[in-house]
Amino acid sequence: MERSRIAVAGASGLIGAALVRSLTADGHEVRRLVRGTPGAAGEIRWDPEGGQVDAAGLAGCHAVVNVAGAGVGDRRWTEAYKRRIRDSRVNGTTALAEAVASLDAKDRPRVFVNGSAIGYYGETGERTVDESAPAGEGFLPSLCVEWEGAAAPAREAGVRTVFTRTGLVVSREGGAWGRLFPLFRAGAGGRMGDGRQYWSFVALHDEVAAIRHLIDTDGLSGPFNITAPNPVTNREITAAMGRVLHRPTLFPVPASVLRTVLGEMAGDVLGSARVLPARLLESGFRFAFPEIEGAIRAAL
Repeated sequence: MERSRIAVAGASGLIGAALVRSLTADGHEVRRLVRGTPGAAGEIRWDPEGGQVDAAGLAGCHAVVNVAGAGVGDRRWTEAYKRRIRDSRVNGTTALAEAVASLDAKDRPRVFVNGSAIGYYGETGERTVDESAPAGEGFLPSLCVEWEGAAAPAREAGVRTVFTRTGLVVSREGGAWGRLFPLFRAGAGGRMGDGRQYWSFVALHDEVAAIRHLIDTDGLSGPFNITAPNPVTNREITAAMGRVLHRPTLFPVPASVLRTVLGEMAGDVLGSARVLPARLLESGFRFAFPEIEGAIRAAL
């Protein structure tokens, strides 16, 4: 893609920060959406929970990428925190989509890439699912449906709109793996529950590359699963972590303990999501790290 101006919401998060580094390294102009008064050139003020954004700052951007939202795994799911998770995504997406739609046609971005998650599918067991599968049941599937639906104003204004249903990002810098690495390095890692549940992972490198592919490839719209093409079980991930880090993996965490510690969120840790990136592969994207061991090594 020729050098462009791209606005990123969630630029300080795991995915957003890596995306900004990648875009900046290639000479693109990045405009970061920030809370409060902008303190640097190129920053755009917004309040995701309050549903407000400075639309003028988006004018002339080639793309708007929204990967903002309170961390799903950051703390126990109280009703208050579930509201925060929901508001940070749905209200923020609504504000961005309405801001994009409010611009004159000549100033609108060509593409709006909005975050989502494989939580859309809920529990899949050993059954593989792709983008054609319906939404599951529970908090995360309902959240993802509402989250994606909030982008409707941009789509209805004629802006190409993409939803990135992201899996578990393999990175030392944050997310689920940001917590796993220290445990396994200390020799305290092990399978969770019976270890048979599928975890659909993606290397951080491939997550960023996929988002850029979706920005750059005209004609791509709708949902895209960003997960490596070879999802593996928690038991297999545990073994791979042990091999790569040269540590024992002798400390399984019983399901009962996870439910006590995590509450409702334990259902998603113990649940199985065997998700395939069918549309991404059909679009010509190729993963640099399609296997779990390579993804773990890339994170190190």
